[in-house]
Amino acid sequence: MDESTPRRLAVAAASGVAVVAGTFLVTGFSPRWVVVAVAQTLLLLMPDALLAAGIQGLGSAGQPLLVAGAGAVTVGLFAAVAALALRFGRAAGRDRAEIVFLAGASQALAAFVIAVSPGAALVGGVAGGASVGLAGRAATGEVSRARRGLLRSAGVALATVAVAGAGPLARAVRDSGGGDAADEDVEIDPVVERLLATADDRSFDLSGAEPLVSESFYQVDINAADPRVNPETWTLRLTGSVTEPLEVDFASLRERPTEHRFVTLRCVGDQLNGRKFDTALWTGVPVSDLLADAGVREEGCCVMVRAADDYYQEFPVSALSDAMLAFRMNGRPLPRGHGAPVRLLVPGHWGEINVKWISEIEVLEEEATGYWEERGWHGTGPVSTTATLHHVETDDGTVSVGGHAYAGVRGVSTVEVSTDGGDTWTEAELTDRLPGATPATAEADDPAVVDGEAEDAWRGWRYTYEADAEHEVVVRAIEADGTVQPSEESDPFPNGASGWVSRTVSP
Repeated sequence: MDESTPRRLAVAAASGVAVVAGTFLVTGFSPRWVVVAVAQTLLLLMPDALLAAGIQGLGSAGQPLLVAGAGAVTVGLFAAVAALALRFGRAAGRDRAEIVFLAGASQALAAFVIAVSPGAALVGGVAGGASVGLAGRAATGEVSRARRGLLRSAGVALATVAVAGAGPLARAVRDSGGGDAADEDVEIDPVVERLLATADDRSFDLSGAEPLVSESFYQVDINAADPRVNPETWTLRLTGSVTEPLEVDFASLRERPTEHRFVTLRCVGDQLNGRKFDTALWTGVPVSDLLADAGVREEGCCVMVRAADDYYQEFPVSALSDAMLAFRMNGRPLPRGHGAPVRLLVPGHWGEINVKWISEIEVLEEEATGYWEERGWHGTGPVSTTATLHHVETDDGTVSVGGHAYAGVRGVSTVEVSTDGGDTWTEAELTDRLPGATPATAEADDPAVVDGEAEDAWRGWRYTYEADAEHEVVVRAIEADGTVQPSEESDPFPNGASGWVSRTVSP
């Protein structure tokens, strides 16, 4: 290897960074960005066993790590293209302008093939070619002023990163926290305000545990970047074994009878005592109204629900009898990260069938398999009963413990706590149940707004006691019909985590 080779490789690497940043300048953090496209490809190529291990072992860190790894791969890919252009150009005796054009054009073509975005490919190719061009003699192998040329190449890459980060990166950070619409200054419906205030009043103030309406709602997607779906062009199709196929747009959906519901979601990949488990107040339209309009045929057994991000999930059509198409979350337009403009909510079922960015409901005459079932998961059924232990505080011998309990639509009547490893049990204090479904046409001062009981929402629990030695705390939930939560522990894969949660506490 001659002494100019390391410089050419460094220039090629800087050029690769410039291409990635240049494409980001056009696309932002979206499915059209080359890094996201590479991340999605890596995800599709990943063996199912490795994917399941990643979901269980890495949790919420899995997606950022996937994007970071894809970013490194993408930079390396464009760097390799630049390095080949430099080597070929030098071997062919081309002048610097021809080499720069060859590098930039090759990188633009590669970007176009990966991300199918002509504008992003062009900007990326220009940025990559400029990085090579300003490297001057560092790129072509001449020794004189090579160091300054290499610094210029790196400077182009850094400048492109800085320019790209000024706008799209800020939007990407904002989107990762919930989405575009969630940050809008919107007027909250007085009925929603009262419902949220009621939830706040009924919550226990427990450090480490969310209130009854979660302040930070978990997100799980199959995407490295969430899709952007325009409400003005969005439609939902009801197809398959129906009497009258139906298609509704966003405006007509919102004209239908609307209601507010407290609904809890729990991810099938959540660990025992995990954090992918939250509650919000959702506003939307009952799915049963649309099914009635379409007329489900007698032979229809199941549905395949599809989404704008190519996600799909199959489950019994009967599960939709009390389902909702939600377009608001806690009184605000549904955030992008939670399925804007419309998502599906199916009471009492694992999060995976609560499809975001919903685009079609197809009624099937025979059972099929959905996205996660094809990968070995079986989370289309009702959630398992769970009681979490997220709050533990000690103060001079006084111990306070608490968390949440959830059993889907079966409901939780009691939470029991053991402070001796499960030998004896004491009943914990429970929050009042959240209010039931409320018509959006209700008056905020109507007492009925906060009456009833939410069909599919968790309850908070807490227990305070005295202790003078280290001990094991165990917690379990009891369903409304008296069924005790099973004690046997199971991993999330393939049917969802279950079992009693325990923790060693020192006063």
